This record gives sequence, structure tokens and C-alpha cells, in this order.
Amino acid sequence: MSLTAIIIVVMAAVLIGAFGIRFSRTTSDFYVASRTVSPLWNASAIGGEYLSAASFLGVAGLILSFGADMLWLPVGWTGGYLVLLVLVSAPLRRSGAYTLPDFAEARLESMTVRRTASGLVVLIGWLYLMPQFQSAGLVLREITGAPLWAGGLLVAVVVAVNVLSGGMRSITFVQAFQYWLKLTALAVPLVFLLMAWKAGGAPGVSPRDAATWQVPLAGGKEYGLYSTYSLILATFLGTMGLPHVLVRFYTNPDGRAARRTTLVVLSLLGAFYLLPALYGWLGRLYAPDLVRTDAVVLTLPGRMVGGTLGDLLTALVAAGAFAAFLSTSSGLTVSVAGVIAQDVLKGGVRSFRIATLMAVTVPLGLALWARALPVADVVGLAFAVAASSFCPLLVLGIWWRRLTTTGALAGLFAGGGLACAAVLITIVGGPYEGFANALLAQPAAWTVPIAFTVMLVVSLATPHRVPAGVGRTMVRLHTPEDLPLDRGDWRPRSS
Repeated sequence: MSLTAIIIVVMAAVLIGAFGIRFSRTTSDFYVASRTVSPLWNASAIGGEYLSAASFLGVAGLILSFGADMLWLPVGWTGGYLVLLVLVSAPLRRSGAYTLPDFAEARLESMTVRRTASGLVVLIGWLYLMPQFQSAGLVLREITGAPLWAGGLLVAVVVAVNVLSGGMRSITFVQAFQYWLKLTALAVPLVFLLMAWKAGGAPGVSPRDAATWQVPLAGGKEYGLYSTYSLILATFLGTMGLPHVLVRFYTNPDGRAARRTTLVVLSLLGAFYLLPALYGWLGRLYAPDLVRTDAVVLTLPGRMVGGTLGDLLTALVAAGAFAAFLSTSSGLTVSVAGVIAQDVLKGGVRSFRIATLMAVTVPLGLALWARALPVADVVGLAFAVAASSFCPLLVLGIWWRRLTTTGALAGLFAGGGLACAAVLITIVGGPYEGFANALLAQPAAWTVPIAFTVMLVVSLATPHRVPAGVGRTMVRLHTPEDLPLDRGDWRPRSS
């Protein structure tokens, strides 16, 4: 049943993506769906791509392992959109950019800043894609016994086909459908699980386990207080620096629609994140012996309900998990391919399609090579890199006219470079223990302040490097759309 459900989800993704081919003709269609996506449709698509394997499987697994501490993950991932709404969404849409590097060049008038931003976009995208492929392998192995590489390869192939066929047009339809599928896939089984819990009562829980659940910041992780606050900072500030999230705001018709989209996203994410927390809590009661805790969502229907109904509920959850892998991987692939096509290749539809193959091949190889960490932990590292690099660039670039080219570069290299180094050591498995290990596993608490400080100090020390057209750019970013300004799509000077 589960394998059949996965096949149906894969076929649905391909067929809905093929439907988008009818509307994909121009470069703007491939990159930003010609900026015609409505707020509700766009919010559903954002929910589809944002709710990744970390949300669908990882949150419940971490709550199973560490208790109430991990409730900060869904809170931070949702709250990040509030920061995005207040500070970034509308000005970024008014910039007319296709990608984050486009915005960086438009604001700082520097190809060096653009190339640096391009490199960071690709790194963040690959870091985010890697756990999607690893989790797909885990799900397919749990269901069929297939090798770990098979699930990742399946997701990579389906995503490549969808993106190659219609770009942003195609995946907008696919991701909107997949949000509602993921919500249904968690909500319906949860009703039966809660009924089983109510009817049968909860198994005994040790006093130590109960205390761990009830007291926030006292979980099983070493240096829990530091790790929790660093994680909160990464999730709150990292959302605005995720390339696959920001590219969706470029598809809105105007800044007002971008704000409305963000408000709807907050509601959709809030509704979804109530569910994985309950799965994690039930897992602490009924599946405390799981070794790979990311599988708790897949395991509970069989343990608590059983029989044919349990198999059907497991199939539904498996379908939702694969929808999570496909939708998030599609958004990431489009954002990474867009940057590679514009900044490494020659641009245009043909370059976009070549870049799509590059965008999925590298993280698939990394997923097979890197050691398996909890999926939510790896995604948290991607948030830390985004918070340490693009967050200060966007906030200061949009709201501080004295940001200089030299200051922006120094901050990107300092914050982004340090965060990337910490991520690399964590993934490879360094020799560090104790507090040093906590600093590397959750680097945002020290890399984000360093990035902001370096950008501010270096900019104040180099006032002669303020871009000549900063006044015109700031007017464009902050002026309502109903005023008669030229708001054509951003084109790099090289074109």
C-alpha cells in the first residue's frame, strides 16, 4: 500500500508539472512565473516547498529524542515569516530581481558582491537538498527494504523532470497541491492515533522522561540553553536568507501581494506545525525504542492502530513524506538552477535546463557520501548559514543607505564563511567535544552578530564605497507600486 501511494504521488507530481508546460514559454515564466501568481496560490506553494523532510519527519523525531526543547523548531520556522513580512517581503518584490544575486548587484552595484552571493545561494541550496535526498532513501527503505540511494535518486529524477519541463510555472502548481496533501497526510492518521491513545491509555513513562518533556531547555542535548537560543536565532533570521523561499516572492504581482502572501503563509504553517509535535509526543509513549527517530511518523500507525487500517494510514503518511521531498527539492532546484544559469552559464531557457541537472546531481552525491545526521539538524545548519550571510545583507541593504560594497563583502565572508566552516566540521564529524562541539553544531549565536558587526564597522570605515545610485535604489525599494516608477524586471548590466 505504501509503495502504491508513493507511486501515485510521483505520477501526480509529473502530471501536474506537465500541465504547467502549457504556460511556460518565456524566460520570465521559467524563473518567476511571469510574476502573476496570486497570494493564496503562492502561499500554498510556499507552504509546499518550505515544509520539507525536516518538518514532516525531523521535528517529530527530535521531539521524540529531546522532548519540549525541540518545540522551538516549528516556532522559529513559522516566526521567521513574521520577520520576513515586516522587513523584507515587499521591498524585495519591488526590486524587480529574479534572484538574490540580482538584488545584491542592484543594491551594491558590484559584480563581486553578486558572485559572492551566487556562491552562497548554491551552497545553501545544496546543503538543504542533501537531507531531502537522504530522508527519501530512509522512507523508501522503511517501506520496501530498498537501498538508501534509491529513494534519493527517485526524488532527484522526478524533480529534474518537472523543473526541466516548465520551470517556476510547473512547480508552482505541483507545490500548491503538495502542501494540502502533506497537511492531509499528517492530520487524518493523527485523528486515528489520538483515538487509539484515548481508548487504550498511555504506556508507563519513567519520571525522568516525564520531567524532560515538561521542562523546556532541560532536554538531552549538551549545553541545551545555548543550543536552543542559537537555534531560535537561526530559524528566525535564516528564513529571509533561504533562496527557495525568497524566489517565490518574486512571483507576486506587487509588494502588496507579497505581504498578503506572507500573512497567509503564517496561517498555513501554524496549522501544519501543530501536527508533528503531537506525533513526537505520541512517539515518546509508544515508540521510545526507535533507533532512527526520523522514522517515528511512519512507525506510529502500525504500532498504535495496526491491521489493514494501520497499513492504509502508513501509506498516507508515506505519500505525504514523498510529497515533502518533492516539493522542497523542486523549489531549491529552481533557485539554485536560476543562479547557476545566470552567473555561471549564459542565461536563458537552455542554460536553465543545463543548470537544473547540475543543481540536483551534486547534492545527490553529497547525500550518498556524507554521514547521516538527523534531518532537522542538517536543515538547521542551512538556516544558520542563511542567517549569517543573507540576513544582514538584506536587512542593511534594504534599510541602511550607508552600506558599502566593501562592508557587504566583508560581512558575507566573515559571517557566511565562519558558518560554512562550522557546518563542514559538523557534517564531516570533527574531533571537538563539549562546548566547542555545541558552538559548531549551532553556530548562529556567534556568526550572526559577527556578520552584522563586520558589515556595519567596515561600511562606516569605507564611506567612499557607498554605491553611486543608492538614492535611486532606495526610492525604488520603498515606494508603493501605484506611483509611476519604472519597475521593469531587473537585468544585469552584463546583458
